[in-house]
Amino acid sequence: MRLIGLTGSIGMGKSTTLRMFAEAGAATWDADQAVHALYRAGQSGAEAVRTLFPAAVGPNGVDRGVLAAWLSGHPDRLAELEAAVHPLVADHRREAIEAARAKGAGLMVLDIPLLFETGGEAAVDAVVVVSASPEIQAERVLARPGMTREKMAMVLARQAPDAEKRTRADFVIDTGLGLDHARAEVQRVVDEVSKPDWRRIPKAAETRH
Repeated sequence: MRLIGLTGSIGMGKSTTLRMFAEAGAATWDADQAVHALYRAGQSGAEAVRTLFPAAVGPNGVDRGVLAAWLSGHPDRLAELEAAVHPLVADHRREAIEAARAKGAGLMVLDIPLLFETGGEAAVDAVVVVSASPEIQAERVLARPGMTREKMAMVLARQAPDAEKRTRADFVIDTGLGLDHARAEVQRVVDEVSKPDWRRIPKAAETRH
C-alpha cells in the first residue's frame, strides 16, 4: 500500500482536498479528527490533558476552546501537551494504516498538518502540499469563528513557511484555483503514485510541481 502525506499551512484547504482523495478511492486519515476522537470522554487523549490542565476536561471530554484559551495564556506548556498527545496520535495513525492495509487498500492519504516539522515525510511514499495565495489563506482563516489575526499568526509561527513546503513537495495542489482544478490535480496524484514504478525523486533533481 502506498502512503501519501498531505500537508499545508492553516487555511490552505487540506480537509477539502482529503475528501477529494477519498472520492477518488483512497483510504484516508485525518490528524485533527484523530485528536477529536482521542479527546472524547474516557479516551487516552482526554486523560493526558487532564494531567496537565484538569479544568479543560469535562463530562464530554476535552473542551478544546477552554484548552486553547489556557494555552494562549501559557504558551510555554504547549510542548508539554504535544509530548503527551503526539504519541497517542501516532498510535491512532498506525492502527488506521494497519486497518486499511488489512482491507486491501492500495493507496492511503494521511492528512498531517506538521508533516515536515515532525520529519513525517520520511515515512510516506509521496508528499502533497496544498497551497493558495496569502490573500485567500487569510480570508479563509479569518472567516472561522473566534479567529483573529493574532491567533492566525500564532499558528503560522509553528508551521514551516508555505514557500518552503512547496519546494519540498512531490506535488503541489493550488486550492485557490477552484474545486474543479483541485479535483483534477488529486486524480493526477492518484494516477501517478499508483503506478508500479512510482518513486520519489531526490529534491535536487525534482522538477514535478
